[in-house]
Amino acid sequence: MQEPDITEDLIAAHGLSPDEYARILDIIGRAPSFTELGIFSAMWNEHCSYKSSKKWLRTLPTTGPQVICGPGENAGVVDIGDGQAVVFKMESHNHPSYIEPYQGAATGVGGILRDVFTMGARPVAAMNSLSFGAPDHPKTRQLVHGVVEGIGGYGNCFGVPTIGGEVRFHPAYNGNCLVNAFAAGLADADKIFYSAASGIGMPVVYLGAKTGRDGVGGATMASAEFDDTIEEKRPTVQVGDPFTEKRLLEACLELMQTGVVISIQDMGAAGLTCSAVEMGDKGGLGVKLQLDDVPQREAGMTAYEMMLSESQERMLMVLKPEKEAEARGIFAKWDLDFAIVGETIAEDRFLILHGNAVKADLPLSKLSSTAPEYDRPWGATLPAEPLANVPQIDPIDGLRALICSPNYAAKQWVYEQYDSQVMADTVRAPGLGAGIVRVHDTGKMLAFTSDVTPRYVHANPVEGGKQAVAEAFRNLTAVGARPLAATDNLNFGNPEKPAVMGQFVGAIKGIGEACQALDMPIVSGNVSLYNETDGAAILPTPTIAAVGLIPDDSHLIAGEVRDGHVAVMIGAAVGHLGRSALLAEVFNREDGDAPPVDLDAERRNGEFVRVNRDLIRACTDIADGGLALAAFELAEAAGVGITLDLQDTGALFGEDQARYLIACNFDQAEALMTAAGQAGVAIASVGKFGGTSVRFGTSEAPLADLSALFRTSFEAALG
Repeated sequence: MQEPDITEDLIAAHGLSPDEYARILDIIGRAPSFTELGIFSAMWNEHCSYKSSKKWLRTLPTTGPQVICGPGENAGVVDIGDGQAVVFKMESHNHPSYIEPYQGAATGVGGILRDVFTMGARPVAAMNSLSFGAPDHPKTRQLVHGVVEGIGGYGNCFGVPTIGGEVRFHPAYNGNCLVNAFAAGLADADKIFYSAASGIGMPVVYLGAKTGRDGVGGATMASAEFDDTIEEKRPTVQVGDPFTEKRLLEACLELMQTGVVISIQDMGAAGLTCSAVEMGDKGGLGVKLQLDDVPQREAGMTAYEMMLSESQERMLMVLKPEKEAEARGIFAKWDLDFAIVGETIAEDRFLILHGNAVKADLPLSKLSSTAPEYDRPWGATLPAEPLANVPQIDPIDGLRALICSPNYAAKQWVYEQYDSQVMADTVRAPGLGAGIVRVHDTGKMLAFTSDVTPRYVHANPVEGGKQAVAEAFRNLTAVGARPLAATDNLNFGNPEKPAVMGQFVGAIKGIGEACQALDMPIVSGNVSLYNETDGAAILPTPTIAAVGLIPDDSHLIAGEVRDGHVAVMIGAAVGHLGRSALLAEVFNREDGDAPPVDLDAERRNGEFVRVNRDLIRACTDIADGGLALAAFELAEAAGVGITLDLQDTGALFGEDQARYLIACNFDQAEALMTAAGQAGVAIASVGKFGGTSVRFGTSEAPLADLSALFRTSFEAALG
């Protein structure tokens, strides 16, 4: 097949700038072949190289006594004691999910699961963080249905419980939804598998499903803005097969028990190219590939297509040669392809052969660790204007406005499409706070949460970044878990715009400061930039997913409210309404500043809750919708009424940080008051649970009526 000429238009179509192309010419001393151009495009795009973000990612805290492996591998690894580790990561599949919602979301789940079991861990939990456009936008309903069905379809068939997440709506996502997928797995701490190749002349082995043309150029597409040619990008979305992935999981874990694996890498973004280059680069070796030996499901595939295909359910491994027959037998048993497609070499070369011809011969190290790195110009976000007057409202009317909004209504229409009970270790399913799974055959449990408030980050990136970490910390604390570590998914617009880059820099500063103060290092993550359509950017959305450890049942806070419980608030409140949920839903306003985050108070109040867990029957953090929404959700989940001794709009709906709402018996409330006084923690009795109505001050409504509204509004709008 005749390769096309390298033109300016072709270079631009591959997402390479003129300066980057000039750099390629300087590196190789000649014009690249078409396949070589594709390889550089795949490795140097934003999605794979982090060229706009590396400078700032290096400032994040990534280490701690609990961290076994931080960023740079397929997933982060954290010690949970007794020779065990939790392996986890979050990644985006935003662009593919907008173009092809079902397959985009499904393959996002598949990809993040492979990141986890590539490390030798069996997946035990999944979550997702979803951001869609306005509920009444003509595309939103289709996107919601496709994405939710794709997540459920893949995760349910694979057999991993989906135990938490979040769903939000805002017009800023009308042209670019966000689908962030999280997975966590368990492994023996001394049996973690890494991607760095070692040894010269070692066989490079292709594992899993056959290669097709689906997903060709997907990573490059994910590193560009959308425009009116979006439909033309549909072929760059991969197609997933969860049953093949389940077999791949079992085959890989069985293979890892035999001692044959030198290194292993998931074929994710940029497929065979990225996996081979990263394995070679981390090991300081070159790689030679013979593409004629790559298992193919379509006839006449070119070297370019094979190198850039993002077909799913595939892995690349460096193998001990004397164990080939044993390894091949395992994959034959699981009815999966096993093919030796190359070898490691001493030279710094990425050598690609196809049909007796050299299709690419490049210095491998120049493709990965020495890819371009930019210090983009950035401007700090201007301080928000002071919040204009917010009128006092009837508090029950305010609550109704929140619970009938798809942003704050119950999301059971979403999470009931996900299997949260498969594997039979789920302690707490989606619906209220952090999800919890047992560590099988031990007394331990792991808690998981995903959090960010984009409207805060938009107003004040530093405080918004802090708040995302702080809310994750609180959600774990509220179930009695000790926060261990976090993974981030940093979703922003075009980094070439100083204002967007300023949002990114500010958020990183806030995230770093909070992770340091709360002992929650970032151990893995993903950056998703260019989330724009026709020049309109999404809200900055730096999602934080965090993992916490519950050592045994005595540390778990997962009781229900009951009639007669006292409502106790931990943390100080001044009634901050800037950028609040109430302001948006009732007054259609997005003004004022984000709430300030006092990290000392976050840590102090969180430790107080964990230390005094024996005095707490139920607990939730106070976030969106303030005390009013937190109290309603705790009460509604138990089918019990609530009376709060407050009428003021700021006191009820303010979104001050570092706060928890606790339900407990009267004598326990007294003991908490005494303990809080000794610990210097702000505490107040704010009401009581009981009866059949919700009463805020003098305003009252039947719990049954409000519950019906809460439980039906999401499906009425989008189901």
